[in-house]
Amino acid sequence: MRILLDEGVPDIIKKRLTQFSIATVQELGWRGIKNGALLDLMAGRFGIIVTTDKNLPFQQNLPKRQLAAIILPSNRMRIVRPLMPEIASAIETVREGEALELKAK
Repeated sequence: MRILLDEGVPDIIKKRLTQFSIATVQELGWRGIKNGALLDLMAGRFGIIVTTDKNLPFQQNLPKRQLAAIILPSNRMRIVRPLMPEIASAIETVREGEALELKAK
C-alpha cells in the first residue's frame, strides 16, 4: 500500500519508515492542491494519507474514495519524532475508509 504525506507533514516519516512505500505532496508537484482534489488525485495510486488536518474525515468521504487517513497531532518534529512507532503501527492497521487520529505523547 502506498502512502502519501500531506503538505507540512515532516519528511522524517519517509526517511525513518523505509519499509513502506511513501511519497510526499512536494515530490509529486501537488503542493497547494485542496483536500478534495488531492484525494481524487490519490485514488488508485495511494491508499493512505498522513496529514495534520483534523477536519479531513468530516469534510471528505474516505470510504467513497477507498482511502484511509492517519491524522497527526502536529507537524512539529519534537511531537512527530516520538510518534514514529505509532505511525508505523497505524499504517499497518488502518483500514480503507477509516481515519486514525494519533495523540501527542
